[in-house]
Amino acid sequence: MSLLELILIFVLQFEAGILGETTLYKRPGHDVIVPCALTSSSDTTCSSVIWFYRRVLSQTFNEVVNGKVEQTSARAARLSLDARCSLVINNITAEDAGRYTCWQGRTPNNDIHVQLNVLTISPSPPDADPKRDGNITLECSLLRYSDLPPCEQNSIRWVDETGTVLLGEGVGYKLLRQKNCVSVLTVKRQSGHNRRYTCQVVDKKNNVEIEADYTPFFTDPSPDQPYIIIGAVVGMVVVLVIIAAVFIKYRKRVQEAKVTEDVQKPIQQPDELENNLTYVTVSHNQQASLEKKVEEEEVTYSAIRLQ
Repeated sequence: MSLLELILIFVLQFEAGILGETTLYKRPGHDVIVPCALTSSSDTTCSSVIWFYRRVLSQTFNEVVNGKVEQTSARAARLSLDARCSLVINNITAEDAGRYTCWQGRTPNNDIHVQLNVLTISPSPPDADPKRDGNITLECSLLRYSDLPPCEQNSIRWVDETGTVLLGEGVGYKLLRQKNCVSVLTVKRQSGHNRRYTCQVVDKKNNVEIEADYTPFFTDPSPDQPYIIIGAVVGMVVVLVIIAAVFIKYRKRVQEAKVTEDVQKPIQQPDELENNLTYVTVSHNQQASLEKKVEEEEVTYSAIRLQ
């Protein structure tokens, strides 16, 4: 560690002890504005402003130098400065918790140490089946600058949907002892009991600084659902059977009609046609014909003239 970093850490720690700090409470996904107090109104470009970030005392990161965001910062894409040179952090995560310090030039500014605390709730197991009963462990954590004193006992508490503070063990839940800045609550997910549990951070006067809700989601499968599925499958099978039966019957009728037509109209070969012919013998009496002709020739015709 360089001499300059040691001097910087000493100065920051000294000023934090004398001037005090501003504390902000946020949840993941929120946006936050970290104020830089008493910046020069004439410096509209924030060209003399420097922002430092520390999660632990031994590590200091430059976030903004001479009014420009350091592109080497892990959160560079989410950082910017507003018109008053305050640090804007978009879509904060648990990793953004810590202490932020604003410098103007090389002289530390007044009231520039800001604590960013981030409250999170983590369920375990995170991929629990929402259609099955079971226990879920909820871990509520207040993430902050690690060199601060531990969180006071009972500063993190749980309440149900009615606002009742949960203590010890009750119907559907069991509260474990708070350890530092982490409080653990085990709840039971049951059909028809989608209860809401809220983790709150309170001060010495029990004023709520920040809170976060969690509802163990349970999908109650409808008791009629299996019967509906079975009925649909059976109905589909019946339809297929009917279609197959109609098709088979239709083919059978077509085949029978074809056979009947072939029987009624047999195909005969030329030899068979000749064999089926019937010959008739006709006799002609030539003498009778001649006598009839002679009789016709012996007829006498006479004409009568009228006066």
